[in-house]
Amino acid sequence: MTACSGSCCCASATGSVISMVATGTPSARYSSKPIIVAGGVGLAVVLPLLTVVATPLTLGMALLAFGVFLGSLDVTMNIHAVEVERAEGRPLMSGFHALFSVGGFAGSTVMTFLLSLHIGTLASTLPCALLMLAVIAMTRSRLIATAQANDSPLFAMPRGIVLVLAALAAITFLVEGALLDWSALLITSTGLVGAAQGGLGYMLFSIAMTTGRFGGDVLTARIGDRAMMFWGGVFATLGFVVLLTAPVAPMAMAGFVLIGLGASNVVPVLFRRAGSQRAMPSTLAVTTITTTGYTGHLAGLAGVGFIAKAIGLPSAFWILAALMCLVPACARLVTRPGLILGSVSVQ
Repeated sequence: MTACSGSCCCASATGSVISMVATGTPSARYSSKPIIVAGGVGLAVVLPLLTVVATPLTLGMALLAFGVFLGSLDVTMNIHAVEVERAEGRPLMSGFHALFSVGGFAGSTVMTFLLSLHIGTLASTLPCALLMLAVIAMTRSRLIATAQANDSPLFAMPRGIVLVLAALAAITFLVEGALLDWSALLITSTGLVGAAQGGLGYMLFSIAMTTGRFGGDVLTARIGDRAMMFWGGVFATLGFVVLLTAPVAPMAMAGFVLIGLGASNVVPVLFRRAGSQRAMPSTLAVTTITTTGYTGHLAGLAGVGFIAKAIGLPSAFWILAALMCLVPACARLVTRPGLILGSVSVQ
């Protein structure tokens, strides 16, 4: 990676983190609706600009703006999802996150297809930007108001159960980021697959995660958040064990599938619990969890790489497995009723 590309990636990530931290306050007072609209329009405008900027400085500025709009959307869409789920009175969060995965897959597929036809980058991004604007225009009037009461605080330090939820979100996103960045090297360096098949594991993980989320709401309605989180964590941890002890490629691929299915509904449960806890306003709790989760995802590249350099990549993945054990271990804690200000005691 060149210094220019590294700085540009840093600009996008910095913009996302800054906007995530700053978005909770206006969402609490003025609703997430206008921020979703502004973020969507901003993304649609900046995306084509990324293809025409001519200098490292302008590219960095454009990526910073892109990160700001993307980060604000990440927070406010989850805030909105919590309120929609609450209004409906049934689990919906897993389905929302499944559609997020589908969107990422569809976007990369469409862009790959257009570029393979030797269509220019600007011409390829314009249809995606126009589609984004059309979706915002069609859904704007259907977004619900999510503002808190006028006397609700605009800022609250994360505390109590929110800190636990945020830590578990960071771990889960860290696992996903590590698989994205390092799984190909893991299975190729151990000789399980050739270099050309290095991405197969993450592909299976992604498919399993998306599939698990599409069925997650129905299953959660039947077994509850606690069982979903407990067994999800168990299956994800078991998947790491299978992956890291696999003597042949098919067994390793089964490990990726287990990790994807197990982890698929952990984050939706965490967001749902953030919306129902009373340690702090739900909008600010969702902001905290989104920010820490995104930070955990970013840490997957550098953190795992640093540990792998010291003790080896397989050992670094065993540490991820140990961290994933905290999810089922904390399932009972984060789903207990009667969570009160700054504590996890039961009324």
